[in-house]
Amino acid sequence: MHVRSGWGARAAFAAAVAVLLTGCQGAPGGAEKDGGPGERRTASPVRQSGYGAVFLAIDECSSFGRTSFTEVSCASERAAARVVARHDGTVRDGPRCPATTDFVLHISEQRPSSDEDGDGAVPRGYACMRHLQPPHPGDPGGGGGPRTIVGDCVYDLGDGKVRETACDGSEQREPEFEVVKAVDDRSECPASTALYVRLGGTSPVGCARPV
Repeated sequence: MHVRSGWGARAAFAAAVAVLLTGCQGAPGGAEKDGGPGERRTASPVRQSGYGAVFLAIDECSSFGRTSFTEVSCASERAAARVVARHDGTVRDGPRCPATTDFVLHISEQRPSSDEDGDGAVPRGYACMRHLQPPHPGDPGGGGGPRTIVGDCVYDLGDGKVRETACDGSEQREPEFEVVKAVDDRSECPASTALYVRLGGTSPVGCARPV
């Protein structure tokens, strides 16, 4: 991921952002992962008057884009997704995004030589994003999002690995299992459980049944 930043035409810079999401992890209290579309998400910090002192703060919006985004007014026709949580640092070390987050934007630390708002820096962090309009890949069964949660479906990759896919069969890979419960220990899973999915967090075991 890359971050571009500037104030008007005066301050412009770019930087690379590491994607810290892992494979099929996450659930209620679970870990972050590359889910759904799995694109690398880039935030382009273009801060304008009235959008707040913090780039992509909670309830602020980002533009449309597959590989890059800019901060825009939520009333703009360019607005595509809203920030539902914002944290400094990295996904690996910071708090988890809300369960129904659609995607995560990673922002690397930037220190422009000139900054008209007097802030002098864009701190390293990440924004948990939710699309303003459906579809929502972070919803249960949606086939994506940075976390796997109860109601999501997965298919077997072999070697003890699984990957999320849409429960309605609309994606290229058909669902094979559905996560029906998140528990502390495998012994708490229902008798119908055919697969255990590692979720992490406070309820680290996902009990999945065939679909």
